Amino acid sequence: MQISARHLDKTTILDISGDIDLAHSSEVRRVILIEFREKHTPKVILNLLEVTYIDSSGVASLVEGLKASREVRSRMILFGLSPIAHEVLQLSKLLTIFEIYDTEEKALEA
Repeated sequence: MQISARHLDKTTILDISGDIDLAHSSEVRRVILIEFREKHTPKVILNLLEVTYIDSSGVASLVEGLKASREVRSRMILFGLSPIAHEVLQLSKLLTIFEIYDTEEKALEA
């Protein structure tokens, strides 16, 4: 799994690729929480186009990130859900709690 960050004005885009599973979810959680709790980034966008697999620990990391964003009155947005990420969020009934867009452009405009 790889995470790279891009910074645009008051927005950070986290490009995540590979598996968000038990072995990697703690790194995803760490990076997201730094953006909200330490940097106080107003909007963090997660690019999930290249996510090949996500398990319950990965979902828990996303939920914890969303909770942290709400605590500091920021926004966490997901875009480009890979088919597997979409399916996992749908099965866990979490699609409606996240702000999700199809493209980076739409996520940036939100």
